[in-house]
Amino acid sequence: MAAVPEPDEPAKRKPFKLLGILDVENIPCARDSVLYGSLGSVVAGFGHFLLTSRIRRSCDVGVGGFILVTLGCWFHCRYNYAKQKIQQRITRQGMKNKLLYEGTHLDPERKQNNRNSSN
Repeated sequence: MAAVPEPDEPAKRKPFKLLGILDVENIPCARDSVLYGSLGSVVAGFGHFLLTSRIRRSCDVGVGGFILVTLGCWFHCRYNYAKQKIQQRITRQGMKNKLLYEGTHLDPERKQNNRNSSN
């Protein structure tokens, strides 16, 4: 019988690695890319088989479909992930500057308000 972990203990699981190198759980975009790639390979291979009835060529098309769809999804997802990280960093810096200078003589909004009230 397997030992049941206690509720207050964190569960220690062995990470799932695809082909022994790609840690699918911890790498952003890896899981989705592999899943979409496998679906793309089935669709491409089965579609080619229905059109031509060539088994070997259909398997080749399926492997090619897996590679193309996986790489396409990977690059698209990583591009969006990098863009989102940059936007988060810019927003975080802006919030830090806003909170850091708020209420002091260095506050940009306070300077604008003082200029408007003196006019």
